[in-house]
Amino acid sequence: MASDTDLAALSCQAMMDVPRIRPVLDKIADKWTIMILTVLCPEPARFNAIKRRLDGITHKSLADALKRLERHGLITRTVIPSAPIGVVYAITPLGHSLRAPFEALCDWALAHEQAFAEAALAYDRARAA
Repeated sequence: MASDTDLAALSCQAMMDVPRIRPVLDKIADKWTIMILTVLCPEPARFNAIKRRLDGITHKSLADALKRLERHGLITRTVIPSAPIGVVYAITPLGHSLRAPFEALCDWALAHEQAFAEAALAYDRARAA
């Protein structure tokens, strides 16, 4: 475990790096990005296949997210000349580089799901009292 001095130094450095970090995190830490990249990680998929796998995402939210991810180089969009024209989305090497951190985050969420829910419940009870 890091000492308090190390943690203070790391915190100070992180605060200095916020102007560089925040714009990137704003693009990858939104509501749907992790889930979309998780769907595309094993294999490319068409729009409706992605939408079916992401219960609750609206057509507009998915379209906007896919455009944003393509713009930032995390996915590619390939038009398939067929009748009707199809579009396939695939994860890029840059997108794949997020796999390990996203898997760690998902593992953390699963491991701490109960504690997370209990903490919120305890907080709500304390506020209601």
